[in-house]
Amino acid sequence: MNKLQIAIVGAGPAGLAAALYLHRAGHNVTLFERFSTPSPVGSGLILQPTGLTVLDDLGLFDAIALLGNRIDRLYGADALSGRAVLDVKYASLKGGRHGIAVHRAALFDVLHQAILREGIDIETNVAAFSLETSGSQTWLLTGTGRKIGAFDLVVDASGSRSKLKTFAFNPCEPKPLAYGAYWASLEWHPGGFEERSLLQRYRKAGVMIGVLPIGKTGTNGRNMAAFFWSTKPDDAEGLRAAGISSWKDRVLSLWPECSVYLDQIDGFDDMTLARYGHHTLSMPVGRNLAVIGDAAHSTSPQLGQGANMALLDARALAHALAHSTELDAALSAYAASRRVHVRGFQVLSRAFTPFYQSDSTLLPFARDRVVPAMARIPPAPQLLASMVSGTLIDPFKPIGLREKVWI
Repeated sequence: MNKLQIAIVGAGPAGLAAALYLHRAGHNVTLFERFSTPSPVGSGLILQPTGLTVLDDLGLFDAIALLGNRIDRLYGADALSGRAVLDVKYASLKGGRHGIAVHRAALFDVLHQAILREGIDIETNVAAFSLETSGSQTWLLTGTGRKIGAFDLVVDASGSRSKLKTFAFNPCEPKPLAYGAYWASLEWHPGGFEERSLLQRYRKAGVMIGVLPIGKTGTNGRNMAAFFWSTKPDDAEGLRAAGISSWKDRVLSLWPECSVYLDQIDGFDDMTLARYGHHTLSMPVGRNLAVIGDAAHSTSPQLGQGANMALLDARALAHALAHSTELDAALSAYAASRRVHVRGFQVLSRAFTPFYQSDSTLLPFARDRVVPAMARIPPAPQLLASMVSGTLIDPFKPIGLREKVWI
């Protein structure tokens, strides 16, 4: 592939990782960000072996491991009976796999600092909402009437609310999910909580509380935890009207140990209400366009694959460009290399979400009584760990990557 002029729209994990890969491949890359200062959005996440392998390939694993917190287990229990509902251990798989929980700010900073070190151009205050294509060239169009370009390739990494994904072949928009969650980043307190585990409490499928130790945002920072409460965005006003004390009382009635986190929350404005939607582009490409990350596929966070999928997309696009002589062929190869893995995990996420976030009474009954018994019988522990790891369907071989050696 000849050297390309590439515009990457969006400075999230997908866009930053893609910029690093494509810049290192010798292309002329410019990042465009709609905010005045690039910054992360959200609280915590788990980098799975998939995403960690990509970061290792970029030479950034040690930096993220220094800030993040190792995760070996995902454990959930019924809030009233204390009965185990979910118990997934990475150790069920051979090879020493594990996750690393991080604050989104830490992941952003590690990638952003690499961008700055390599001198990749970033233009801020650019809200691209449309594309104009003529022949082999494409321009970005902004809401202020600015026309930016020309580019050989535009990479849309602007998230699930992307305006540019409508230029993909056979585009679609996310279907809003009924449940979202309130999130907060708080100071970590180990009392009653396992430092290497994501811990959750459930009450049927309408209530889910979680505590995830996420390390620190800087080398001199304090250790933090992501605290979340599952709720319907449509019910948010009702929660606010009832008052923060009423909500805290409800949380404490289900998980008293959470008082050390609730004491750090003075009001609902101290938390962020996340809304989720589900969509999968059948072809995450268009004319001179590649769509990656949440712009190409979004879902609920039940399997924790969002940022990891985005990092895999970035590697896949770079691999396709490096092994093709024509742009159209490269874009087709990119879409094909991610199709099976993305669609497989999108289906799994959509299937599992109602067991944990829905108004159903039958599904959580099966989850609480049938699934735990079955999950103890091989090969179920290995299958569950593979799902969480993101490796149930091999994402590495199609994008020319070998999984990191964990031991």
